[in-house]
Amino acid sequence: MSYKTEQEKFWAGEFGDDYIGRNKGDELLASNLNFFSKALNSASNLDSVIEFGANIGMNLKALKLLYPHQEQFGIEINEKAATELCRHLGEKNVFNSSIFDFKVEKKVSLSLIKGVLIHINPEMLPNVYEALYNASNKYILICEYYNPTPVEISYRGHAERLFKRDFCGELMETYS
Repeated sequence: MSYKTEQEKFWAGEFGDDYIGRNKGDELLASNLNFFSKALNSASNLDSVIEFGANIGMNLKALKLLYPHQEQFGIEINEKAATELCRHLGEKNVFNSSIFDFKVEKKVSLSLIKGVLIHINPEMLPNVYEALYNASNKYILICEYYNPTPVEISYRGHAERLFKRDFCGELMETYS
C-alpha cells in the first residue's frame, strides 16, 4: 500500500499495531455504549453505519448493542486491526485501506469518525470530509478533540501526529 501522508504510514505500521492493545476491553466498550446512547438519542432508523478508522471495532461493537440489526462497515488502514475487525464484521464489510483510497459504493444511515480526524494531515481533511459526507444518506457523527483554531499537539512523543481544530464546524461550512 502506498501512502499519501506520513500520518498514514505511522498508523499502518508498528505504532498502529501497539494502539490495538491500548484500546480494547470491557471498560472502553461500556464507555462507548454510554457515549453513543447519549449522542444518538434523537437519531432514528440507524440501520447501517460505516466507521472511518474503525481499528478493531470497539465503537461498532457498542453500536451493535444499541442497534442489534444494524449493518456495519469499517475502514481501517492497519492490517492487524483490520484482521481483527473482519472477525467482528466479516471480510466483505471491512476495507483495509487508507481513508483516502476508500470509494463509496453504498450509502449508510450513519457515517462515523471518532478519534481519527485528529490524526489526519490537515491538508487532507477536505478529502475525509467529502468521504464522510458522501457515505451518509442521513447522519454524520464526528467525535474529536476540539479547538476553536487549528493547533498541533505532541502525541506520545511524536510531532505532526495530533491536530485539534473545529472539525465539525469545517464540515458544516462545506456541506450545509
